[in-house]
Amino acid sequence: MTDKEIKTIKLLNQNWQLLSKSIDTLKKSVQKAKAIGQKKEYSFEEMETFDSLTSKFGRSSDIFTQKILRSIWMLLHEDSVPFIDLLNKAEKMSLIQSSNILIEIRDLRNQIAHEYIAEAIQELIPEVINLVYELEKNIQVTYNFIKKRKWLSTEP
Repeated sequence: MTDKEIKTIKLLNQNWQLLSKSIDTLKKSVQKAKAIGQKKEYSFEEMETFDSLTSKFGRSSDIFTQKILRSIWMLLHEDSVPFIDLLNKAEKMSLIQSSNILIEIRDLRNQIAHEYIAEAIQELIPEVINLVYELEKNIQVTYNFIKKRKWLSTEP
């Protein structure tokens, strides 16, 4: 194993720990948002809960797609490719469960990042909650992939 591979595995492990913590807080935010439910008007505190959820969703998906998957890509000695090509090939390699779902997650993350109207964020909450579960499924497939290769020293 080369020094570069060792450094990349170390970085992968650090990012995996970061992802695990991020997913833990994301799950808590999902539960808090689900408890609020849907209604005509929301309090400031309830809107803060939604903002927190969408922020954690974006951060968790970014850690997974931009840090974890890219590190694995480097360890596999694959050529640098655009995001969609990486996801399609990763699905074929059983590195992720679904490229289409991760593209949908990325699109929603981008939509949230550029949405400035609070009411629009409220409307996206059910979709965010649904895609959190899909994100977790993809993370589990990736976990199995890297654990099999003994690249990960931490638990999910």
